[in-house]
Amino acid sequence: MLQRLDVLATASGAAWSLYLPQGSPTLEVETRLRRELEPQQLEDAVTAISKSATGAVLFWGDRNKYLIQPPFPLGTRYFATGYDVQPLRALLSRDLTIAVILVRLGDYAIGVFHGEKLISSKVGTGNVHQRHRQGGSSAHRFERHRDKQIEYFFTRICTHAQEHLTPVARQLDYLVYGGTRFTVLELRKQCHFLQAFDVRTLDLLLNVRQPRQATLEAAIGDVWSSKVTEWREKDSG
Repeated sequence: MLQRLDVLATASGAAWSLYLPQGSPTLEVETRLRRELEPQQLEDAVTAISKSATGAVLFWGDRNKYLIQPPFPLGTRYFATGYDVQPLRALLSRDLTIAVILVRLGDYAIGVFHGEKLISSKVGTGNVHQRHRQGGSSAHRFERHRDKQIEYFFTRICTHAQEHLTPVARQLDYLVYGGTRFTVLELRKQCHFLQAFDVRTLDLLLNVRQPRQATLEAAIGDVWSSKVTEWREKDSG
C-alpha cells in the first residue's frame, strides 16, 4: 500500500483527495461522483463508505481513481486538491502495538505484535468434544460435560491473554480477533479481562480455519491490509 501511495503522490493531472472517518455523511461523495460513475458503481461506492468501520479515502483524478478503506480508523475529515497521500501514509507508517487472538473450539493462538513483528505469543489446544447427536438423558449429561469443557477452555485462553496483554496494556493500540464468530463472542462474554479492551477492538474478524503459530504470524498481514477499489477508463479499442 505504501508503494502504491508513493506512485500516486507523483502522478500528474488535476485531482482531489477526500478523507472520511467512520459515520461521515455520504452526500458530498454522491454529489462529487454522480457524473463520474455509473449508478450501480456510485451505489457500491457509497455503500462501502457508509459501512466501513475505519472510514475511507477517495483519491480522484483524470487517470487515477481509488477508494481505499484503511485497516485502522481515520481521525478527521479532510479535503485537499491533488493526490494528498500524507495522512494515509502517516497512518500506515505507525509502529502500532496490536494483539491478535485467534480461537476456534479446541484451538487458540494469542500474539502481541509491534508493527508487524511478533514480540510474544502462546498457542495451544483444549479438549472439547463434538456435539452429541442422540437424545435422552445421556445426551443431556454429555452436553453439560461439554459445556464445562468449553468453560475451562475459555478460562485457559483468558488466563494466557492476561499474561501476554497485561505487560503492554497501556500502549496497546488495537485488539483483533479471528476464528468463528460465535466462539469469539462467547470468549469475550466470559473473559472480563478482554472486555476492558472493547474500545480498542477493531471491527474485524479474521477468517482463520486453524489457529496455529504459522497462522498467527501470517494473520498480522491481514490486519494491516487496506481494501482498495480502483476505477479504470474503458478501453476504447
